[in-house]
Amino acid sequence: MNAAWLLLALPLFSFVVIALFTRRMGTLSSLISTLTSIILAVVAVLLFVDRIPAPDAAIKWIDFGMLTISIKLLVDPLSKLMLLVVTGVGCLIHIYSLGYMKEDASKGRYFACLSLFMFSMIGIVLAENFLMMFIFWELVGVSSFLLIGHWFERPAAADASKKAFITNKIGDFGFLVGILLAWTYFDTLSFPGMQQTLPNSIGESGTFIAMCLLLFCGTIGKSAMFPLHVWLPDAMEGPTPVSALIHAATMVAAGVYMLCRIWFLLEISPTSLSIIAWIGGGTALMAALIATQQNDIKRILAYSTLSQLGYMVMSVGLSAPGPAMYHLTTHAFFKALLFLGAGSVIYALHHEQNIWKMGGLFGKMKITAITFLIGTLALIGCPGLSGFFSKDEIILAASHHSGHLHALYYIALGTAFLTAFYMVRLFTVAFINPAASRKHDSHGDDIHESPAVMTMPLILLAIPSILVWVAGIPGYLKLGHAPEHHGNMVMILSTLMFAGGSLVGYFLYIGKKADPISIPLFQHKFYFDEFYGVLIKYVQQNVAMVFHFFDRFVLDGLFVTGSGLATNFMGRVLSWFQTGNVQTYVVWLALGILAIFWFMIQ
Repeated sequence: MNAAWLLLALPLFSFVVIALFTRRMGTLSSLISTLTSIILAVVAVLLFVDRIPAPDAAIKWIDFGMLTISIKLLVDPLSKLMLLVVTGVGCLIHIYSLGYMKEDASKGRYFACLSLFMFSMIGIVLAENFLMMFIFWELVGVSSFLLIGHWFERPAAADASKKAFITNKIGDFGFLVGILLAWTYFDTLSFPGMQQTLPNSIGESGTFIAMCLLLFCGTIGKSAMFPLHVWLPDAMEGPTPVSALIHAATMVAAGVYMLCRIWFLLEISPTSLSIIAWIGGGTALMAALIATQQNDIKRILAYSTLSQLGYMVMSVGLSAPGPAMYHLTTHAFFKALLFLGAGSVIYALHHEQNIWKMGGLFGKMKITAITFLIGTLALIGCPGLSGFFSKDEIILAASHHSGHLHALYYIALGTAFLTAFYMVRLFTVAFINPAASRKHDSHGDDIHESPAVMTMPLILLAIPSILVWVAGIPGYLKLGHAPEHHGNMVMILSTLMFAGGSLVGYFLYIGKKADPISIPLFQHKFYFDEFYGVLIKYVQQNVAMVFHFFDRFVLDGLFVTGSGLATNFMGRVLSWFQTGNVQTYVVWLALGILAIFWFMIQ
């Protein structure tokens, strides 16, 4: 049995069966998809510990002479780790969805799309070449479009799914051009093939830098980096388990995974790495600032995800892809825990998402509150929890750089302070403060803990959020150049940021019924949506009008309609000479002879 092919085939089989045969049988569809996800998680664990084989196997797909593409799966430490994350978190989200989506009328369609998403994401992880990766990259985009827009009858959900899809297409266009440049540069799209020919390359050049940055455009779209970050918070319109699946461990992490997969290219382009580092660091800080003024519990977590993804991308740019994957792994579990915890709260409060309309939940939802607190502490870097160690690896990598990149060290520390601040703000307002006046107060004591099918995944996700067994990941992956560990000062400063941000967040918001801070710039997300709205309304529409004029009156008028009119005119003129009358032809012949004589005697 080839475990890698089994991992790819099972979710596809689940999707086909549900889509074609059981879609209208919601309960059966959910069981098929969930059982498949459990098998995937077990196989991924066995593959990670080398208990089942994954021998090389390739199917020749395209052979044009100059381009040969095989369907081949790449199983190495990097893909094994990512498979563990995707299938592990995905399995728990499937189980959680059994309770959260229990009463949904389109439950069969939802679980079919979950299976399609798992198939697409696993395909990205196992892809041996750029073409395979791009195909699955686009399938992830399609499945996320379907999941975000699951409740498409709601205009906000429909708009969010379209916004996510279109925004990602912008990044994907650059990614595709980068892939074409890589093909012209290496004459192959295979990752191992490119790695073998790399020593013969000419190193960093203008073309090589352009190729690396265009490939990075794929990450900017999928991992929602500046300036294409605007789709991610709006994607919260989908069901909460979808938010956890897309925004915790899978879709948004695909961009970081891709950067680590092509690290052998990026490491010989310092210019590209510097740009990547600054975009990652800038996104981390910007998203953290925005999160401090958000009131929707899921949007706060969404901007937190943006910020942590910025950390990971910055780490790759700082020549530390190992710590980036380390933080990706720990973040996947505690961020999935936080999203599912938020879903438990929303479920109990009858779909209320405003933290200022919550409060008093610690006493009524003990399991949700305690696990949410564990996830919060892991995210904000509480010493002893997994997030503390993985985040510090990135900050340590930043501290070892000089010149302009050293500024990222201070940005990383400042972001750590802000992360502690806004997450403690969230927990204090939603769980500790007295219960707010809510529209569902008529339910009285109806606010209670979520069912076991939803709380059990929270408990299971809390375990890896506490444990630090993943501390050896950077060495296991053997990616990049691990900095010498002189991190005592970094650890002290990071702990001070955690403590300072937590204390400020707690004492500023404890007992408050409204936000004492009002910063419109952060509340309106730096006005990016408004800016893009103006850009589309005036610039894009005016450009479209110019091209419409060119298309209608130049291309169409001159070359299409114009050529047809010219041909018609010439046909009519020639028809005057082709009357079918013999006497007319004799007259024309005589006139022609006379014309010839006239020219001869001149």
